[in-house]
Amino acid sequence: MEYGICNLAVIPLRAEPNERSEMVSQVLFGETFEIIEWNNNWVQINTAIDNYIGWIGRLQFAMLSHMAFKQLQQHPPQLTHSAVTQAWKIVDNSILYLPAGSSLPFLTSTTCLINGEKFEIIGSIGRGDELDVTALSFLNAPYLWGGRTHFGIDCSGFTQAVFRLKGVNLLRDASQQAGQGQTVESLAEAQLGDLAFFHNDEGRVTHVGIMLNNEQIIHASGKVKVDRIDQHGIYSVEQQRYTHMLNSIKRHHF
Repeated sequence: MEYGICNLAVIPLRAEPNERSEMVSQVLFGETFEIIEWNNNWVQINTAIDNYIGWIGRLQFAMLSHMAFKQLQQHPPQLTHSAVTQAWKIVDNSILYLPAGSSLPFLTSTTCLINGEKFEIIGSIGRGDELDVTALSFLNAPYLWGGRTHFGIDCSGFTQAVFRLKGVNLLRDASQQAGQGQTVESLAEAQLGDLAFFHNDEGRVTHVGIMLNNEQIIHASGKVKVDRIDQHGIYSVEQQRYTHMLNSIKRHHF
């Protein structure tokens, strides 16, 4: 088995080995993965963070030894918490702007290492330690299918990003996240940090958001925004209608 690590700020993870293929997720700086298959200019990978399979460009990562891969699994690297963190790539004197939730492998003081390359962490923009502050920092981020950053994010990418910064690893898709955590029996019992899930007409979970209290939810739909919620689901004041039907509520302990 071969292994790799992302050495760019963020790269698209695609469904097929093609630039025009659907972006199903993203791989952030410092995240590791197993390499499944090589296909010309593409590599099929399985991400270590959430076991998500897709294709990335073969020039968008660095190889990683089995020993280094195992070490990073046993001792997870520090994460960036700021909306944007600046990393100076010393070898070519360039600056990378790392999204929140990026990993800083083998960090010593302010220097991290990726396959021998040194990156100096030199600054940050925006930071919040409370869950609601972290979630609200994403307000107005545009909806982007497969996105995981402030510059474009989908509903489950949003919940995954916020929760990862609080030390909870969620799976990638809303339907997968619905199987995690403890069930909250009613909306009246919901509290800050609970995840609310919503289903389509066939009963399949297709959407997720974070409860701010038992009457408000923050979620990515068109953009990251705060909407009202009741026992029927999410009510959009902008659209003057219910947009998502409530399925269940789950709680994680931070």
